[in-house]
Amino acid sequence: MELAARTAEEARAFLTTVTEVAAGSNPEQGLPLLLLALSDVLAAGARLGATTDVVPTERFEPDTGPDADLDPLREALANAFEGVDEYVEVVDPLLGPEVTGATLSGSLASVAQALAQGLRHHDAGNPVEALWWWQFSYLSDWGDRASSALRTLQAVLAHLRLDVDDDVAEEAEYDALQP
Repeated sequence: MELAARTAEEARAFLTTVTEVAAGSNPEQGLPLLLLALSDVLAAGARLGATTDVVPTERFEPDTGPDADLDPLREALANAFEGVDEYVEVVDPLLGPEVTGATLSGSLASVAQALAQGLRHHDAGNPVEALWWWQFSYLSDWGDRASSALRTLQAVLAHLRLDVDDDVAEEAEYDALQP
């Protein structure tokens, strides 16, 4: 069950990072940290997607208790992303150009919800059920949400770093060309 242990580790790291960013622990590094955390958890998801379908031994998902209330996380992220929280995403690039609105806060909370559910199974001693949940939810929801959020975070970061006044850009170019 190495894949389950590895996925649990990535899920925990993502949940820690997204919680710290939502709390405002390190606002200067929030975007880069989320970019890295999403990239890492998407790599874990890609491993799950590339794995043959996981089939749990039980027909029904064991009850791990109530779902975690991630509304406070979503709301804190919405505050952290005020002004850049909303974005547009393609619904299904294979079926056509239909777009819909989304939010970084909602997408990140949705990913966190799915990863937390798998962790509850893993921590309850059900690694196969955890793998099944992570794989199913990656293919049906959180993989897409995480990919869209990653692209949006990268765009926000690019705008923050590259959108500068012409005077500043010219001065930087001049300085760079001086011996």
